[in-house]
Amino acid sequence: MASQLRGLIQFVRRQRKPFKVNLAKNIVQNFSLALTDQYQSIYITALGADPVKLGYVNSVGGVAGAAASIPIGWLADRFGVRRILLSALPLMALGSVIFALSTSWEITAIALLVSVLSFRMAMTVCPIICGNTLRDEERVMGMQLCDTLSALPRLAAPMAAAYIITISGGLNAVGIRPLYWLRAIGLLVAALIIYLYFTNPIEPRGEAEPPNIVKDLQRVFREGRMVKRWIIYLILSILPFYLYPYFPLYAKDVKGADQYILALMNMASTLIVVLLSLPTGGLADRFGRRRMILSMMPLYCASLLLLIYAPSPEYLILSGLLNGFNTLIAVTQGAITVELIPRELLGSWFGVLGLLRGLVGVLAPLIGGYLWEALSPSAVFYLILAAQLGKAAIL
Repeated sequence: MASQLRGLIQFVRRQRKPFKVNLAKNIVQNFSLALTDQYQSIYITALGADPVKLGYVNSVGGVAGAAASIPIGWLADRFGVRRILLSALPLMALGSVIFALSTSWEITAIALLVSVLSFRMAMTVCPIICGNTLRDEERVMGMQLCDTLSALPRLAAPMAAAYIITISGGLNAVGIRPLYWLRAIGLLVAALIIYLYFTNPIEPRGEAEPPNIVKDLQRVFREGRMVKRWIIYLILSILPFYLYPYFPLYAKDVKGADQYILALMNMASTLIVVLLSLPTGGLADRFGRRRMILSMMPLYCASLLLLIYAPSPEYLILSGLLNGFNTLIAVTQGAITVELIPRELLGSWFGVLGLLRGLVGVLAPLIGGYLWEALSPSAVFYLILAAQLGKAAIL
């Protein structure tokens, strides 16, 4: 155990400074966001939204993400990751403040638009840092290590949030509201870390040549490998993340979960990531990304089935535990994603993917809301199961 710990410390030490500073930023950012993750859809419905309106609100966020992604990726290539992060994190904090001040579900749509726009900015450039600082043979290991360490705060944040909800008024708008003020403070701390310590992992191209976003995007499709196939695969992959607001809502309204069950679900999911990220990264680097993804898909599908058929709220904790395998899958997919494109085009490539994520983010919540109302709440999760079968077929 001691030798493994020394090996991990040595691994981090030999990485470049941008990777280490981004890791510190992610730790603070993830704790802040994890305070509200499980409770946001409940907060919005407590302010008057039904499942269909919840879909509308989240769809607004998808529009923001779609509109921003290609320009953000291109701007990161041109002017550097640091500037993007220093814009995204304060904007994310502003979204949290608007959430805290919301008195109706309509106002939360504005908060979500700002939050998703800024989160998409940060997430578009985050894999660029790993893509430009980690060696090919260590990339999955490095990304999983980053995920493991930055996930540790998610073990503490949900239960802390549940306690704050309990003493602030219960699982309702009044009880959840203080979490957004705390989230805003944490995100401003993350911005300060970037301002003080972060440097660009690769020199921005600046304006040495006239900006030509169309040319850069054409190069992505011309010089990349299996780009179109991978785009279809990723569209299916991100569907669960944009239907996530229905997970805690289903657990509360259909299965009877309280704030502590919801917190334990989130913590159990994070525990899988913490325990298995590094072994998964090592095995993926050694035996292949595709094999690891295919081996973890059935476990994630079991999580969905357990959520649907759980006979009591306590079983939802096991569902949350198995749900963590989807995060491990996503990180392993991320390593493939950065290896398909020349490094100088990673910003444009992730801009394209961000646009597609945004479009899915517009449609998926709307589809989820109508499935919930027109068929049954469980239909949302059967749709996600069907997407997993499509992913396996493409692989």
